[in-house]
Amino acid sequence: MSLPPLPRRVEGVVFDMDGLLTDSERIFRDSMFAVTRRDGRDITMEVFLRMVGAPREQNQRVVLEHFGADFDYDAWIQAVNAHAHAQMAVDLQLKAGVVELLDDLDALGLPRAIATSSSHAAVERQLGDLAARFQAVVAHGDYARGKPNPDPFLTAASRLGVAPEACLGLEDSHNGVRAAHAAGLMTIMVPDLLEATEEMRGLCVAVAETLHDVRDLLAAQNG
Repeated sequence: MSLPPLPRRVEGVVFDMDGLLTDSERIFRDSMFAVTRRDGRDITMEVFLRMVGAPREQNQRVVLEHFGADFDYDAWIQAVNAHAHAQMAVDLQLKAGVVELLDDLDALGLPRAIATSSSHAAVERQLGDLAARFQAVVAHGDYARGKPNPDPFLTAASRLGVAPEACLGLEDSHNGVRAAHAAGLMTIMVPDLLEATEEMRGLCVAVAETLHDVRDLLAAQNG
């Protein structure tokens, strides 16, 4: 797909993880529905989508609004996570273009980081040896305020030693896009389970179909 050229020279790249590097959001979705049905309850796609890319506090609030204030959120989310982790062990896939984009960044000498709402343990579990290809991993606990606040991306840019405005921010969720934009990064949305709304298009320098489109943008800038 043809995208507009990047507005500034890219000196670093900050990646989200869930739904951007891996297809984990799909697995979490399926696990959430499976565990909830197993417990004799029902959850809607609307509820799930409100949780994508959101901090734990917001997710808990969304779930309690749906099931009621006396719902045991901690036990439920532990069961969902256990189900998802078991599925990831056998069915987790990288998103299209991940390895190729990392190869391109190596060739260009561009540093890169991960800025995720997930834990460091989740990064290790999902990415394994691939995590070593990032110069910095910023995960839950490394910043004061999670997405949609800019803190994760500002922390990642700082650890790379690159000004935020010289970083490319790659995201799939609405809260992630808001966070990257608020931090001043050149933000590209690569939609996974959430569509690119008019708000998202207004916050992004581009909306890409896959990370291969991001490769094309970098190649055009460095050609």
